[in-house]
Amino acid sequence: MPRLVDHELRRRQITSAVRRLIVRGGLDAVTFQSVAVEAGFSVSLVQYYCGTKKDLLLATHRSVMENVGTRFAQRWTALGEVMPREAIHAVLTELLPLDEQRREETIVLGAFGTGSVTGQGITPEETLTASNLLVSILADQLRRAPQLEPPVNRIELVAELIAAAIAGIAQGMIQGHGTAELALELVDQQLDLVLGKRN
Repeated sequence: MPRLVDHELRRRQITSAVRRLIVRGGLDAVTFQSVAVEAGFSVSLVQYYCGTKKDLLLATHRSVMENVGTRFAQRWTALGEVMPREAIHAVLTELLPLDEQRREETIVLGAFGTGSVTGQGITPEETLTASNLLVSILADQLRRAPQLEPPVNRIELVAELIAAAIAGIAQGMIQGHGTAELALELVDQQLDLVLGKRN
């Protein structure tokens, strides 16, 4: 009897191989040949699951976003009912490269961000869904904040500013600028500026 193939497992193995390659060498390091070697599969098998290089890259981007989304959902459930400041703090710290998994995600997403504007075959529109969702989550929490009643004008703009700042802090950590302690202090400082100092 032929052995059943776990197609989802194969896809995860392939996208995990792509992620490791991107961490070591950026998007340029990703070819069907390099992915096949990294994953331990044949080139034809990688092509079977991913079609084109663009499909391969977008599948990898989705896999990162799914991992982040799953972690967000677990953290959100564990938090229960909390004040907006605590909710925003939890979201922002999940985006910092404070462990190996989040470090990898930060590098990979940074590579996609750069690739989307440097002719790597990925358009900004194909990678902006996560950023837009983050801004939406932050804006929803800001609207709940009693310190901002009546609601501040253009809350989405404030949310955009917070999202941009956390992206900069995360990339700075990857480049060796600052420690985890400094990054967490910067998050608290940013929330103090937006929501006022903690009691």
